[in-house]
Amino acid sequence: MNALELLLNRRSVSRLTTPAPEGKELQHILAAGMRAPDHGALRPWHFVVMQGKGIDKFSQLLAKAAVEGGLGKDVEEKAKSAPYRAPMIITVIAKVVEHVKVPAWEQIVAAGCAVQAMQMAAVAQGFGGIWRSGAWTEDPIVRAGLGCGENDKIVGFLYLGTPELKMLAKVTTPDLANFVSYF
Repeated sequence: MNALELLLNRRSVSRLTTPAPEGKELQHILAAGMRAPDHGALRPWHFVVMQGKGIDKFSQLLAKAAVEGGLGKDVEEKAKSAPYRAPMIITVIAKVVEHVKVPAWEQIVAAGCAVQAMQMAAVAQGFGGIWRSGAWTEDPIVRAGLGCGENDKIVGFLYLGTPELKMLAKVTTPDLANFVSYF
């Protein structure tokens, strides 16, 4: 699959199993993230790779956040099991710094571009992935557990692995007229 086909057929895959990317495959994914565009060449991101015991620790962290947040047993159980939906998770944190020319929102968008690039690099190598976010990205316990500074933002959790199911038919493209105008 060439790069254009890859981009035009991008889709998230939520049912992931082993194997996860490793070795050169993982290095390619991380290197693709490092190539995301960013104003000022700040590289305003940090990647936290979790697998094996790291997934266990993340499960415990989410459960602790649910308990301390008083979210109830159902949420606590869901939080404990959520990290096991894939054999690898890469948390992407926007490391936002004060900069005269690069506002915080640009740094956060750049980190988002890194997630997209990593997901595409994974798919290009035969893996699947899904970019998840939600309330855990803002939770103070989760943020502290992942080493976030005061201005940092968790952009998302990139779940990676091998798709459990064969990919569905090609993605249909919405009518571009509904999303594009020309000036």
